Amino acid sequence: MLSLSNAPHRGGLTRADGFFFMMVPKNYSGDYKADCLAFEREQGLKNFVGFMTAADIGAVLSTAKSGSVSAYITAGITNPAIAGEVPPPWRPGTINIALVIDEGLTVGAMANAIMTATEAKTYTLLRLGYKATGTTSDGIGIFAFEGEKEWAGTATELGINIGRAVRKALEESLRKWEKTRA
Repeated sequence: MLSLSNAPHRGGLTRADGFFFMMVPKNYSGDYKADCLAFEREQGLKNFVGFMTAADIGAVLSTAKSGSVSAYITAGITNPAIAGEVPPPWRPGTINIALVIDEGLTVGAMANAIMTATEAKTYTLLRLGYKATGTTSDGIGIFAFEGEKEWAGTATELGINIGRAVRKALEESLRKWEKTRA
């Protein structure tokens, strides 16, 4: 599939065979490039896009499907931030969103999908009472077949499905994360 992401491992625009979420210690300050590559090899993976999180992946990973969109989300929000404001002192916490879209998209539609997913993430955070638009280290990746579909905004069926999948999986992941803090 074609992948467009800000992931620390094989981020950017690339072809990928899949993605992974890698758990790191809360005060991680290692060589993320070497560590992600080592993780990929240790897991027997090849040509994967990799995301990192200090959240307990087994406890917080949530998935949701809507139409052709499958959302995979891990959330930890100990470092909430609002875009355009100086963030509070850094603490570990990340929201990672990986969307697998079973349709053929242009690169522009993949960028549009990132916008739609980010809007859904922000809405979910605000609706749940977080005074944040995200965290200081959020990750997102869109994985889709290369094709002709040009739009993935909120007015499209694809955009509606992106919003639904992200909102459902993120809300579930945040609720799970809150339980890990109790």
